[in-house]
Amino acid sequence: MRIVLQRVKSARVDVNSETIAQIGSGLVLLVGIADGDEFDDLKYLAEKCVNLRIFDDENGKMNIAGVDVCAEILAVPQFTLYADTRRGRRPGFARAAHPDLSQPLFDEFVTLLRRSGLKVETGRFGTSMQVHLMNDGPVTIILDSKDHTKSRRK
Repeated sequence: MRIVLQRVKSARVDVNSETIAQIGSGLVLLVGIADGDEFDDLKYLAEKCVNLRIFDDENGKMNIAGVDVCAEILAVPQFTLYADTRRGRRPGFARAAHPDLSQPLFDEFVTLLRRSGLKVETGRFGTSMQVHLMNDGPVTIILDSKDHTKSRRK
């Protein structure tokens, strides 16, 4: 599982010129799910996202977690995070999980995020979306559940 996390002042998702989700200050999570991802991947990254200390303290240092500042979350499914561009000019998406597998995993990931007590909005799975955001910082961090798996093996 791979996430591009962005700290934002605000964000929204539009589908067919209609706003379907909107948040204030918080996090936008672009969420890619790969073949082979499991519940442990979801759990690890949900916990990591809400507890990552990337909000400024009184000294302007990134030292406060989203859960501590009541950050709002906008989670957007994005299979293109698993694009393979090593060959040719057209990306391949063979590593991305099929929608029959990835949609239930995305939904479970959102459920785990909501257990934090934070407001969580979502994009619409399998739909062309326009994501509008005002990045704060800018702060953009790439998270991958396989990094956690590698660190456990050491």
